[in-house]
Amino acid sequence: MTKPAAGALDWRPCATPRILRLRAELLGRVRAFFSERGLLEVDTPLLTAVPCPDPNVAPVRLAPLCADSEHAYYLQSSPESPMKRLLAAGSGPIYQIAHAFRDDERGRLHQPEFSLLEWYRPGFDHYLLMDEVADLLRVMLGADTHERVSFAEAFERRLGLDPHKAGLDELEMVARDNGLQLARPADEAVYLDFLMSHCIAPHLGIPHPTLLFDYPISHCAYARIREADPPVAERFEVFVAGIELGNGYHELSDPVAQRMRFMAENAKRRRAGLPEVPLDERLLAALACGMPECAGVAIGFDRLVMIAAGAKSLEEAIAFPLGKL
Repeated sequence: MTKPAAGALDWRPCATPRILRLRAELLGRVRAFFSERGLLEVDTPLLTAVPCPDPNVAPVRLAPLCADSEHAYYLQSSPESPMKRLLAAGSGPIYQIAHAFRDDERGRLHQPEFSLLEWYRPGFDHYLLMDEVADLLRVMLGADTHERVSFAEAFERRLGLDPHKAGLDELEMVARDNGLQLARPADEAVYLDFLMSHCIAPHLGIPHPTLLFDYPISHCAYARIREADPPVAERFEVFVAGIELGNGYHELSDPVAQRMRFMAENAKRRRAGLPEVPLDERLLAALACGMPECAGVAIGFDRLVMIAAGAKSLEEAIAFPLGKL
């Protein structure tokens, strides 16, 4: 490849021809995988009028469109809402390879624009969907084996504590014992995230993929809660080589419970000094009409390419990341 002249802008892509060819091959494998299993590929808009309410997700807001000053529009952080509306309309099992956007995200494993592989399976719970995720990783990465580990087991193995019962004092002590300290006061849920990201996640998915499941109810997001002792969120995450690759749920389909979750997220936003976001009334209406019982998962496709290519950063898996625009 010809080098640019001295002083000229570096116009070249970050991804090498080898990685671009691998990316195209992996896209082909994805489509063949789901075609064989009868899933319909769908295409939903990048624009949304209702950003994700999660206070940890910074939405990308756009300038007014078509002189429409009455509505704010955003770039989607996930195609979840329109895909669930398709499910409620009778689409059957669906998947999508979509671009998604989050502000203030850039690093070895983050870009403000990234690609998601997201799919939904009516009639599946999160256990069946974990089986399918393992099948996909076999096709995409040659991962012939995997392990399933509960959230509680992962914390017990690495830190010797029960994440469902540990109080704030115990969590703070374990963090200090591992040389960690949060910069601001936090609750138990934040400490669990902190310990997960620093002490546990880097060891998961080695030497084969790990499917981590049965999260504390403080981490339910939009997953169902299963009554047990203790109750758990029917949620799972996928880890490969210490990297979080995906996040899945046995999806909440109760519109009343979903409305309460949205309101709880807005309450978190208020406490964090962030503006509230409007409730996704169209999704709530779709749930009220009857979205089928299902499970869904979103996989970071760029991360999948990065791992398959043996690359060190996400930028190597993308033709033109942020710094090359």
